[in-house]
Amino acid sequence: MWPVRRQLDSRFERLDPDVDPDWDDRLIRELYNEFGGPLLRQVRQTTGNDLQWAEDVVQETLLRAWRNAAKLTWERGLLWAWLLTVSRRIVIDGRRRRGVRPREVEPPEADSIAVPDGADKTLAAIVVADALRGLSADHREVIEQTYLRDRTVNEAAEILGIPPGTVKSRLYYALRSLRGVLKERGVAS
Repeated sequence: MWPVRRQLDSRFERLDPDVDPDWDDRLIRELYNEFGGPLLRQVRQTTGNDLQWAEDVVQETLLRAWRNAAKLTWERGLLWAWLLTVSRRIVIDGRRRRGVRPREVEPPEADSIAVPDGADKTLAAIVVADALRGLSADHREVIEQTYLRDRTVNEAAEILGIPPGTVKSRLYYALRSLRGVLKERGVAS
């Protein structure tokens, strides 16, 4: 390894990996001591105040500084700018990864999964059928022919043997009565 000149702290005039066996430990410790706190504050702002993510970014940034120690200029201002640039790029890469990859979620409990069973439709059909029984026979016939058998007013008139205008009139009053019966039972508003 190459000797690294440090101007960050007067206690370390020269760190030489060939002479100092604890060079790696001392270098990473000094990086954390000098830049860890301020870098964490800066990175938290860019990560939306996500402390865990910010700590990971700071750790990766300082690790990259340690790996590139021989290439870096160890002047405080230049090193700080380099650390900020690297951390910003790590955050951008993280956002891109999160945007591409689907979010991981825990599988739901088997008991909480709603399974459509048709009970609502069956219950509604029972309530409507019961309400239809409360209508007059003429009104019931018109609703049956138009809504339940899906026939036009003219077809219903022909089957029932009454004019189409009468079918329309009976249908209007039948629906009005049906709505009133359902309202009484608390089903319709």
